[in-house]
Amino acid sequence: MNVSFSDISVPKSGTLTILLAAPVELTAKVAEIDEQCGGAISRAIETTEFTAKKGSFLELVAPPGLSVSRILLAGVGPVEELNVLDFENFGGEIMAKLLPIKEKNAAVLIDGIKPSKTPLTEVASRVAMGLRLRNYKFDTYKTQNKDNGKETKLDKVTIMSGSSGAARRAFSTLDKIAEGVDLARDLVNEPANILYPAEFAKRLKALSKLDVKVEVLGETQMKKLGMGSLLGVGQGSEHESQLVVMTYNGGEEGVPPLAFVGKGVCFDTGGISLKPAASMEDMKGDMGGAACVSGLMHALAARKAKVNVVGIVALVENMPDGKAQRPGDIVTSMSGQTIEVINTDAEGRLILADALWYCQDRFKPKFMVDLATLTGAIIIALGKEYAGLFSNDDKLAERLTALGSTVG
Repeated sequence: MNVSFSDISVPKSGTLTILLAAPVELTAKVAEIDEQCGGAISRAIETTEFTAKKGSFLELVAPPGLSVSRILLAGVGPVEELNVLDFENFGGEIMAKLLPIKEKNAAVLIDGIKPSKTPLTEVASRVAMGLRLRNYKFDTYKTQNKDNGKETKLDKVTIMSGSSGAARRAFSTLDKIAEGVDLARDLVNEPANILYPAEFAKRLKALSKLDVKVEVLGETQMKKLGMGSLLGVGQGSEHESQLVVMTYNGGEEGVPPLAFVGKGVCFDTGGISLKPAASMEDMKGDMGGAACVSGLMHALAARKAKVNVVGIVALVENMPDGKAQRPGDIVTSMSGQTIEVINTDAEGRLILADALWYCQDRFKPKFMVDLATLTGAIIIALGKEYAGLFSNDDKLAERLTALGSTVG
């Protein structure tokens, strides 16, 4: 889908979405469109008592006097306290309404939306970001997904505002971030019979096109480094474990890098401590941390961020083979510490122990952030809106939570 930006006008086809704040008051430009369609917008608002409540929609089909097929009024509520995440969510909600309509093009009109927490030039770009992210779907392996070849695809969305140039420039950066998000999504969605450790590592080599240096360490190299903790987890799999090291140097030479380390269990059966069968198919996503690090490296390199970054992903399969690690086994980690394995389903901490040690020993980073799908208890405790954060650096934790609060 192509996302473009323009000044405000009346499109000649497709769906026109108009953002309205509460209390409802048509701007001069929206009033002109209302006049062209014989007051259909204002009458619909009055008749339905549409208040532009946050997340509300009102649809006008075949408005008279206009060539668009429909007008979609999208309520954003009072604008004073809206932040960037709100506008991304609006974009996602609009896209969710547009997709079932099955038209080739659409336009979103943003006029008179002036929040206090978000720069006006960023409103349009963030709505575009939400549209872009919500348009994602993973249907690579579906054999019946095209409505007999007659599916209509939304090809273009135009964001119209009074700051189209600034919005276009802001979105050029956000679009690169969206590319990284889509990469992470693709990796998580791939089935484990396709995306095993070596295949995961192979795909990450494509990042070299973005000036990311990609190194892949196999089991022989990891044995020499003493990574018994990581290798123990994968020894029951037919697929060789891998450690992928990605470095991007966009900052000043000699400045210590920021480091991100990801858990990449491409499939987690629990090993000998076998998981219950129910929902085990979801364990193809136990490499979500590694996918996140991979997407981050893509996003930073694609937008040429001025920072030195290291991304390391530990890629294994945890399988219950005859060669698999057993409860009670003792392994020696790269740091030289011995570890008694009580439960083989506690595999994440084992692979990360070696990956984190390798990272700090080789790169001496400014800090390390470990991203992992370690336990469902986080979702039970915090729900799906928040992530759990554990840190041995209070100042870093405070900076990370403060950054999250500015977005959320």
